[in-house]
Amino acid sequence: MDRQKFKGRSHKKWILVLAGIFAFAPSSFAKSRDYSKVDDRLDNAASTIHEIMDMRDGIPRDLLAKARCIIVMPSVMKAAFVVGGSYGRGTMTCRTGQDFTGDWGAPAMYALEGGSVGFQIGGEATDYVLLVMNNRGVQSLLHSKVKLGADASVAAGPVGRDLAADTDAYVRAEILSYSRARGAFAGVSLEGSTLRPDNNSDRELYGRSLTADEIINGSEVSIPEAARPLITLLDNVSPGRKTS
Repeated sequence: MDRQKFKGRSHKKWILVLAGIFAFAPSSFAKSRDYSKVDDRLDNAASTIHEIMDMRDGIPRDLLAKARCIIVMPSVMKAAFVVGGSYGRGTMTCRTGQDFTGDWGAPAMYALEGGSVGFQIGGEATDYVLLVMNNRGVQSLLHSKVKLGADASVAAGPVGRDLAADTDAYVRAEILSYSRARGAFAGVSLEGSTLRPDNNSDRELYGRSLTADEIINGSEVSIPEAARPLITLLDNVSPGRKTS
């Protein structure tokens, strides 16, 4: 009887241990999956920039050299915008230093929502790249949800590796936008769409709550390992912003 009682107590003990494990498992597994998704977005952003910068008719190097920040939204699906309840996710990284003249810094995660103009390039996934060309554009994106065309001026970006950066689009617009779908790369209008900080993804990436402003302007925020390929690539193709 004593042995049976011991076995009974032992079984109950293990049942309680297993119950505790399974109680915590869903949140642990979910956290792991969330981190993986953020890592995937950063990897895809690096691949997108690498492929676009290798194109003859890609982003003009002179424009990229003048940009304060770059936003990359890889693999945005048209269907997500048709139903109106989904959105594309990606990242924004800005130059460090005074007046955004240094190398590229720690990225903040962003979400692109709504809008129909510019999202009609078939049903395949589309990559979007946006260049933020002045300080006003940067500050508006860091502190609130921004409607492109209303809160911040946006224009289809010019293409061509040797194109001069003093084009009308560069002079007027705060943000220049591009798309790539089915191998075709072109400037595209994103008026009516909105950009906002993706705070949940930032928390997953950095392991603590940080605002986009703290990430971009905070000198104590280090570049996470998952973002190293993207930042290293940008430093290689555009190591310093022109100040003219």
